[in-house]
Amino acid sequence: MILLLALAYYIYIDKASVIALVSCIILYFGYITYNFIKRRFVVMDDFFEAVKYRDFSRWFPEDRGPKDIRFLYKGFNEVNRTIKEINSKNEAQYVYLQKILEMVDIGIIAYNLETGDVLWSNDSFKETLDMPSFKNIRFVESRKPDLYDAVFETYHKEPNSISIALQNEKIKVLISDTVFQVDDDAFKLIVLQNIDDTLNKNESEAWKKLLSVMTHEIMNSIAPISSLADTLQTHLQLALDHPKDNTLDLEDLNSGIKTIKNRSEGLLKFAKTYRSLSKVTHLNLQKKKVSELFDTIKLLMQPSLDVKNIAIDFKLLTPKLELDIDSYLVEQVLINLILNAVDACKSKENPQIRVIAEQTPNRTIVIKVYDNGSGIPQDIMESIFIPFFTSKATGSGIGLSLCKQIMLLHKGKILVNSKENEGTVISLVF
Repeated sequence: MILLLALAYYIYIDKASVIALVSCIILYFGYITYNFIKRRFVVMDDFFEAVKYRDFSRWFPEDRGPKDIRFLYKGFNEVNRTIKEINSKNEAQYVYLQKILEMVDIGIIAYNLETGDVLWSNDSFKETLDMPSFKNIRFVESRKPDLYDAVFETYHKEPNSISIALQNEKIKVLISDTVFQVDDDAFKLIVLQNIDDTLNKNESEAWKKLLSVMTHEIMNSIAPISSLADTLQTHLQLALDHPKDNTLDLEDLNSGIKTIKNRSEGLLKFAKTYRSLSKVTHLNLQKKKVSELFDTIKLLMQPSLDVKNIAIDFKLLTPKLELDIDSYLVEQVLINLILNAVDACKSKENPQIRVIAEQTPNRTIVIKVYDNGSGIPQDIMESIFIPFFTSKATGSGIGLSLCKQIMLLHKGKILVNSKENEGTVISLVF
């Protein structure tokens, strides 16, 4: 108590000294606080400076300094480690993607639309254009202005085949492009494929297959014709040389000539069916009511089906349907499908064929041909649209191929659903 009273007395007596003492203490603690905060701000400033320049290689010592600084260092190191892992994965993915794009035989280039600077391109692009490596598309403009206009200046939002002139030849390429935005810069991506080699290869393979099929069919017809003609000629020559010893059987001669005629007509028919397959290349489109289409087919097919006791029924599930079609060709498709259905169900006790048209919820129009026939074996299902493929003894293998080609020309498709011994449904989707 006495000490406190003495202190109070002293403070009362010497106020200036106390104020000076307290001020020194405040300044001391303020200095310590300033240094404490400054050191941490310096550490954070170093970290954010490294982030600014994308330098995540710095390592902060986690075993030195005050506890809170070490904790801060540990957090910074964890951030750096995570970002380095992400960058490493992104770099690996970029290298992986780059290698894939380098390996493909499709030319790819991306460049800045405003400056023309090339962002990235692969070797296939330069090889297709027969150009050396370039950093700006103006290089192509200065060397080959026509090529520059066709490839870089013209927009091809949909894949389009064009011919481009190189040094000594013209090649056909498939080209498409798109524009994309990165921050404030617009870039154009062009994809280019040389289709000359592919077309030549496919054409060569098609000719080989065609020649193989044609040779097989022609030999099947010519061999027996030649053999029979040789036999008839021998008999005729013997009858002419020795009329007394060799009598000529006119009935056999007539039968042989008739056989030759039939086989020759078969060969001619085969040639015509092949020509019909390659002949359909364009459409004469017109608005056609499906009901009128059905009436025409029914009038045409009903008499022959009545003779075979095969019931056929035409039905519109959606009234007043109309199609923009080449009616002649679509009629040919329906006739082929109905004839196939007749052949499939002719051995059934109650053969039935139904032709139904409707409009689906997505606005497509579908015509379906049903039969309760023998169905299509699963092992040949994938081959039924291949030209000249047939499972029938007397078939040419042209019908379904022609049907598919006609539907493709109409930008439609043909679908098949079949079960053996139950029947088949073939859908024409417009």
